[in-house]
This record gives sequence, C-alpha cells and structure tokens, in this order.
Amino acid sequence: MDLLNTLVDKGLRRELPTREEALAVLATSDDDLLEVVAAAGKVRRHWFGRRVKLNYLVNLKSGLCPEDCSYCSQRLGSTAGILKYTWLKPDEASEAAAAGLAGGAKRVCLVASGRGPTDRDVDRVSKTIQAIKEQNEDVEVCACLGLLSDGQAERLREAGADAYNHNLNTSEATYGEITSTHTYADRVDTVRKAHAAGLSACSGLIAGMGESDEDLVDVVFSLRELDADSVPVNFLIPFEGTPLAKEWHLTPQRCLRILAMARFVCPDVEVRIAGGREVHLRTMQPLALHVANSIFLGDYLTSEGQAGKADLEMIADAGFEVEGAGEVTLPEHRVAAGGGGGCGSHADAGAGCGSAQGAGCGSHAGCGSHEGGGVCGSHTAAEESAGVAGSAGAPTAAEPRTDLVAVRRRGTGTDLAPNA
Repeated sequence: MDLLNTLVDKGLRRELPTREEALAVLATSDDDLLEVVAAAGKVRRHWFGRRVKLNYLVNLKSGLCPEDCSYCSQRLGSTAGILKYTWLKPDEASEAAAAGLAGGAKRVCLVASGRGPTDRDVDRVSKTIQAIKEQNEDVEVCACLGLLSDGQAERLREAGADAYNHNLNTSEATYGEITSTHTYADRVDTVRKAHAAGLSACSGLIAGMGESDEDLVDVVFSLRELDADSVPVNFLIPFEGTPLAKEWHLTPQRCLRILAMARFVCPDVEVRIAGGREVHLRTMQPLALHVANSIFLGDYLTSEGQAGKADLEMIADAGFEVEGAGEVTLPEHRVAAGGGGGCGSHADAGAGCGSAQGAGCGSHAGCGSHEGGGVCGSHTAAEESAGVAGSAGAPTAAEPRTDLVAVRRRGTGTDLAPNA
C-alpha cells in the first residue's frame, strides 16, 4: 500500500505526516489491518527495538474531585462505586510503589485526583518522591496532580520528579463538550509549565468518547507540537455512574488503527497503551505491542487491570522484552536535545501516569481477569458457567463488554495485596 510505505519512510526520518495521511490510517479497512500494524511496527522497532517499558500507578488520593470531566469515575457527581480516600503518607506510597518495582516496573506514576495541587500538596508529594527514591535510587518518578500553578513544576523537579503527566484528552474544538470546569488551554499551559521546568512532558488522549477521526488527528498533532516525550493512548472505560457510561464505540481493530496513527505522527516518542487496553483490545493486546512500546503493569487508579504476571507473559510470548532500569527509553537524538529536560538523564522520557481520569490524571481501565494468567478476556470456570464467556453466552463483537469493567478493590487504599 503506497500510503503505508510513505508513512514508514516519513517515520524513519521523523517527518510529520499530512493530516490527510493520518486520517487515511484511521479509515483503513479491517482487511488491511495487519498491513497497518506491520508498517507501524517498522517505525516502532527502528526507534525502540523490541523493548517494552513498564509503568506502575500509585493512587495517592482517590475520588472526591471537584472537576466535572465526563469520562472520569472520580468526577464531581460520579456515582461509580470506587474507592475513596485522602492522601497516602509518604511511607505508604513508597510501600505501594515497591510492589510495582518488584514486578519489573521502571517508572512509578504518582497520581492524585483534584483540580490541581496546593503548595501544601506539592510539599506532601515532594516528601513522597524523596521516600521512594531513598528506597529505589534508580526509579523514575512521574507526578500527575492536575493543573499546575507557577513554580510548582520547579519544586517537583527539585524534589526529584523526572516527569509530569497531564493529558489533552481530546481536540480543542470538542474539549468543552466533555469538561466545563477547566479548559483545553489550561491543560496546554500545564504541559508547557512542566516542560519549562525541565520535567519530561507526558501528555496523551482518550479515544472512544464519541469523537470524530478529525478530533483524534487534531489532538495527536497537538501533542506532537507540544513535543511530549510520552503519549499515552487511553481507551474510554464507560463507568456506570458517569455521563459516558453508554459510550461503547470501540473495537479492537479501531484501537489498533488509533495506536498506529499515533505512532506515525509521533514516531520517536514513547507511545503507551494506557487505560482501557484490557477492555477494548482484549485478546488483541499482544498485536498492539508491535505499535506501542510501553504499558502499565497491573491495576489502574480506580479499576482492576490484567494480572501483572499475565502482562509479563504476554510480553515474552509476543517476542518482546521488558526494558531494564539501566536502559534509556528515548532515541539518542531526543536525549541529546534535552528530552523534556528530564529524559535520558535521570528521567529517561518514559511514560508519565498517562491515564484519563480527572483534571489530574487517573486511568480508568479495568478487566477483572486477574485470577491466574492469560490476556484479559479469559475467565474462570465459574464465570463461564454463569454465561460470562463460553460458547453459550459469548458476547458478539458489537456488544458492550461491561463484564470486563471491574472497580479496583485491592492494593492502595485497601488491606489487600496489590496486583503487580
């Protein structure tokens, strides 16, 4: 296909595709899907080899957010039955982070719901960063605390933070349709503040909120213009109790095309499969690793993810390898250019928390297939007999997979062991 050959050539040269070319990727047919993935895979392997970076989320403060982001289970007015708790103490957060690092994570993403941190909150998170780094000297730490005020990014950097995440989520033209309590410009301003402070900028999107192909291309082009080192691609989890609970538009094939488009537009940055991979990619997750070079390990902020052991097995079975702590994520030219200030030195430009919930961050993906191994979508015998899966009750591709959305009930904020 001439389009794909052109996009591969441009990706290897770090040349920006045209909007028409990016839109054409999203418009390809399912018959052409493997060719699209193979082409994006050439670009991915050129810049990142077969490495997969693992990131681990620690939810420092859950729920009770004053913002009204329609996609978020922690939003103002949400009736989703998520865990709700106030700030973790530094030692509690460090202990939570240790579970992910023991599972192979290279970066810890510290996330707190809310519009943005107070100066007291920045002090609190700074102490948490220091506690984590005292126990794990080489760990990368990304903060995701919402909209930043002047000087706060610098203080986080001084405390040892390597990166800051704040997602654009959707196009500027449609942003007002999903959130009214802050603006698209507010989010852009926070990404720029992080960049200016020398933090690696992590910013991504959410697909599946009813947006058009043009919206998806607009937001990815904006992320390239902001020069984000990491671009997390979230797939909406329609939580019951949120305004977007009925928005089930994604298929595994659609998700793969979106990831491929992001890779072609941002060829040499970390593209991460973030919230929603278990619910929407399902058994196609291993194929997505040929396009993206980063994932989260284990659970998310308010929902359960695929078993950590299954994540590692999936990476190995697909012929990939977990990126080591001593390896630099970004290509040399981005590191030499500063990589957001943090990347490649002690920050290595990896994924920030990169999820989708709230003005701060927060991933919403969940699965519930955490018992044993296998990719998400596999179920226990008891579930099969109840009709969740199996020949008699198997859902068709067009049906919403509400059975794959599981609110997190373990790990941080509970007495149960985390999934890592």
